[in-house]
Amino acid sequence: MHIRPVAFDHPDAVKLNDQVQAEYHVRYGDGGDATTLDPSHFTPPAGLYLIAYDEDGSPVATGGWRAQDANDEGYADGDAELKRMYVIEQMRGRGLARRMLAALEDDARTAGRVRMVLETGTKQPEAIALYTSSGYEPCAKFGYYRTYEESLCYAKPL
Repeated sequence: MHIRPVAFDHPDAVKLNDQVQAEYHVRYGDGGDATTLDPSHFTPPAGLYLIAYDEDGSPVATGGWRAQDANDEGYADGDAELKRMYVIEQMRGRGLARRMLAALEDDARTAGRVRMVLETGTKQPEAIALYTSSGYEPCAKFGYYRTYEESLCYAKPL
C-alpha cells in the first residue's frame, strides 16, 4: 500500500467520498454526512487528506483531518477533526484504517494540534472498535451532529 496526500477534491478523493456517502445512506437511511467540508480545510498545515492506493494504483482507503478551534459547535482550541475515514469493502480487515489513522495523528501532532476529535455513529461498530482500541475516549459532543442521538464523539490527546 502506498499512502499519499491528495487534495480533497482530487478525482480519487471524490470517488471514495461518494462511496462513503452511499454507505452512510445504507446505514442511516439519510442523504449522507451533511457536514460542510471545503477542500481548503485539508490544505497543510491546517489539515491533510490522504488516500491509500493498492499495488495496482487503485484508491482503496481515505481519511483526513482539519484544524478546529473553540467555537459554538463545541470544538476546543488545538483540535484536529478526523473526517472521511473509509476503506473500500473488499480491503477491510487488513489494517489500512489503523495505518491511515496513525498517519493522520502524526501529521496533526506535527502541525501543532493537541487533540484529535471525531464523530461517528451508533451504526458504525467497526469504526467505534477502531477508535476505542486506538486510545480514543468518549467526549462532549461537537460539530454538525452534536444534537443527534445516534452521534458519538471521541477524542484522543496528541
